[in-house]
Amino acid sequence: MYNRYFLLDPDMRWLRWEPSKKDSEKAKLEIKSIKEVRLGKKTPVLRKAYCELCTRPEIFFLLVQFSSNKEYLDSKDLMLFVEVEQGVEGVTEEMCREIVHKYEPSAEGRNNGYLSIDGFTHYLLSSECHIFDPQHKHVCQDMTQPLSHYYINSSHNASLLEDHYWGSSDLSSYVRALRMGCRSLEVVVWDGADCEPVVYVGSSVASQLAFCKVLDVINQYAFESSEYPLILCLVTHCSVPQQRVMAQHLKKILGDKLHVDPPNMEDHYLPSPEKLKGKILIKGKKGFEMFRRMMGGDDKDQLNGIGCKRLRLCKELSQPLILKVLVIFKSHSDFETSKREQKHWEICSFNEVDANRFANEFPEDFVSYNKRFLSRVYPTPMRIDASNMNPQDFWKCGCQIVAMNYQTPGLMMDLNLGWFRQNGNCGYVLRPAIMREEVSYFSANARDSLPGVSAQLLHIKVISGQNLPKPRGSAAKGDVVEPYIYVEIHGIPADCAEQRTKTVSQNGDNPIFDESFEFQINLPELAALRFVVLDDDYIGDEFIGQYTIPFECLLPGYRHVPLQSLTGEFLPNTTLTKYIWYEM
Repeated sequence: MYNRYFLLDPDMRWLRWEPSKKDSEKAKLEIKSIKEVRLGKKTPVLRKAYCELCTRPEIFFLLVQFSSNKEYLDSKDLMLFVEVEQGVEGVTEEMCREIVHKYEPSAEGRNNGYLSIDGFTHYLLSSECHIFDPQHKHVCQDMTQPLSHYYINSSHNASLLEDHYWGSSDLSSYVRALRMGCRSLEVVVWDGADCEPVVYVGSSVASQLAFCKVLDVINQYAFESSEYPLILCLVTHCSVPQQRVMAQHLKKILGDKLHVDPPNMEDHYLPSPEKLKGKILIKGKKGFEMFRRMMGGDDKDQLNGIGCKRLRLCKELSQPLILKVLVIFKSHSDFETSKREQKHWEICSFNEVDANRFANEFPEDFVSYNKRFLSRVYPTPMRIDASNMNPQDFWKCGCQIVAMNYQTPGLMMDLNLGWFRQNGNCGYVLRPAIMREEVSYFSANARDSLPGVSAQLLHIKVISGQNLPKPRGSAAKGDVVEPYIYVEIHGIPADCAEQRTKTVSQNGDNPIFDESFEFQINLPELAALRFVVLDDDYIGDEFIGQYTIPFECLLPGYRHVPLQSLTGEFLPNTTLTKYIWYEM
């Protein structure tokens, strides 16, 4: 005699059982083929066991707390919970009755106007109790300020599927980046056969893409996910004849989307994203430029003429709105000179090594410079594995365009993608006021509270997790996960912190953590939270899932947090339950 377990497939089509002498693909029954369900003698026992299994104790205790020891919440109990704990203003009994009607599964509960434990659980797992403020799912920030006042979602070497050395180029990489909200694409162009320019990076010569095909894809998908301007960063290694072909393709394929209006000499700032809706801006170089013979030369090398050849940029390609100017800052006076003499349509590109040096040596000057001018930071050529730099290191300096390797998942891409969710994922996020106002003072390396900025005290209680899977590709010592959670704060140096929960032994279904943490957030406008779930019982990869959210998007109260895989997919039915509140 042995126990047999019946399992319902996620798509609810097949009922499977184990153990069985049959092949696993034969030990199943299609649900629609079941003609009759007979009640057995042990049905009440099964029903009781099912209720005990599905009832989450932490939610039951919460229900009892707000229902005066009843096993359900009536409309008045629910109104108190929504108003006091969830921080929703203007709650009415009618709103609560609508919640009951929407989430209560039993007809008895709906007819009598109360939420049972099942209904309350459904409500807490609904979109109404998601940790992310739904207002930020749409464009909610002022889009009429100068372009330099925004962080801009940017991709580096957008054509690559993998690293710089072995990676191949593919048109789908551009589609993926644009659909993920990218608003600045890098396109590296070289001479091709039959006078047709081609796109490739590094040693991926074998997978060249026709420049015209790249433009076709960009033209098709440029404004599918966002209507705000797309910056096309052209890195041109072509001879003059093929540059003319490039110019012809740009005009013919992009057509009216191509922004060709000359800059207004009387303006001091670039136009706003609102004014440039539906336009593609070209960032390139003008006149005679220096190009490294080898891959990855930075602007400093180009200025000094180290290992360079001189190429002429044809007239047709030298009329973009945003022009790249090569400036090397070595002292405070260099920043001051540039602020006086640089044109507002000129942009500086910095290797991450140089940008880090400026951030450390001239933090105040760097922030002040970026109030008016656009800065682009790109990864050092030493990152041949296409690893990513930390975008927060440069956002804190006010750098608007931090180019990321979209093909490489991990912490840095989590921060980047999570950050740009806060404004409808349109690719533009308004920078903190302290980085935009002319009279304000801010140091990128601030390690204390900031004058004129109200710090906030963030309280987080990690309550539980639900349906946590085993890490992908891991070899564990047991069949069940032993999860623990990191709560991370990313922002200016004064705000960076992390806390860890205890490990819950042998429980991935509904681990209870019940631990509280406190963080002081000195610059809320630049802070992001990241929840990371790991497995303590693993050999190899311990990562289960993560979720990154800007501080400005947090909702207070009892909230559920979805989890994403390493590559960004949301894990089905997998959540964390948190209780969040903050105070000035």
